[in-house]
Amino acid sequence: MSTETRAAEAADGPDHAPEAGTRWFGLWDAFFAVSYAVTTMLLFTSAGEQVHRAVAMAALTLAVPWYAALGRSAMIQQGQGHGRRSIVFSVGLFVLFAVAVVFDLAASFALFAVVPMLMMSLATSPAIAVVMLANLMPVIVVWLRGGTLSRDILAVLPTSLLGIALSVMLGLWITRVTRQSRERAELIKELQRNREHVARLSREAGVSAERERLAREIHDTLAQGLTSIIGLVQAAETDFTADPELARSHLGLAGRVARESLAEAREFVTELTPPALQESSLVQAARRQAEGLTAQTGMRADVTVEGNERELPMAVSVVLLRSLQEAIANIRKHAGKARTAEIRLVYEQDTVRLLVRDDGPGFAVTEDQQGFGLRGMQARAHGISGAATVVSSPGRGTTIEVTVPVPASGEAADER
Repeated sequence: MSTETRAAEAADGPDHAPEAGTRWFGLWDAFFAVSYAVTTMLLFTSAGEQVHRAVAMAALTLAVPWYAALGRSAMIQQGQGHGRRSIVFSVGLFVLFAVAVVFDLAASFALFAVVPMLMMSLATSPAIAVVMLANLMPVIVVWLRGGTLSRDILAVLPTSLLGIALSVMLGLWITRVTRQSRERAELIKELQRNREHVARLSREAGVSAERERLAREIHDTLAQGLTSIIGLVQAAETDFTADPELARSHLGLAGRVARESLAEAREFVTELTPPALQESSLVQAARRQAEGLTAQTGMRADVTVEGNERELPMAVSVVLLRSLQEAIANIRKHAGKARTAEIRLVYEQDTVRLLVRDDGPGFAVTEDQQGFGLRGMQARAHGISGAATVVSSPGRGTTIEVTVPVPASGEAADER
């Protein structure tokens, strides 16, 4: 999945976060509907007067739109700054339930729906108090109708007390479930925000890495090639009258460098193998670089190989070739008074070292004086767990050393 796709998904996430916290509420809707239907059936079959049953059913029926219009959102958002709405809904629900019970005791079965709604609408302490009062409503109604303590009230009281105990336990459980659901919804929102942030950082890091790669490739190929071409053309202009043959040689070399630079430009865009390594080894490419340095500056450039030359993984060869190109570019640019340059490739058991020395004026190595080329060389080496160092001092020349690890032959074959 691309970075842009992940970012788009993360950006769309927060809009759907509330669903994660309220999807479960459909179960409560179904529970309330079943409770209302069962209570209505009990009222139809109760022994009370028809008018009383009708009033009780009307009160319970009014509780349905009251819940849909006000109660549902109040329960979902309870604890998030909507206390007034929750209180209004709870008072209205309790009044409708009380009216239904007063006209027909069979309506007390609605406690199975009323208790959860009250517990989800109010804070725990007031919710428990209101639930206890609702469970005592049948006892209060019997008492108001003139029931005796020894017979009618005692017949209803155990059921009410059991209902209070069950309601409190159920209410506490419901409160815990709703709290956990809200906390989970908040965690989901936070996760989605973090995903969006990570996707944005990943996209920015990818853009930055690609810019750095292009800058490094342009510096190591096109910029160095153009510098060589300019130097060769200037040399040809100088020798055009005095030595036409030498001037023609400079122009021919400039044309070769221009073609190689064009090929490099085409290849690094697609991150393919550098043309200098496509049909030759690293040692042969190093010798061509030395010949070009001699042709452009007149200094002697020698290439020596220590150890057993062997085929290297392409990643290692590319790092060493680019480092060599950068070192030679620095010699042309900064070591104009140098007379000799030495290029050494040292093949060891687990590593390969490239050393480029010149006897130019040198410089004091400080962090501020390391330009983009040297930093790019170090970045390339670090990218394959290698290291690049520069040793120089005024009047003592400069030595650039790049050491990179070489995997075992089986690993190298796998990488190729």
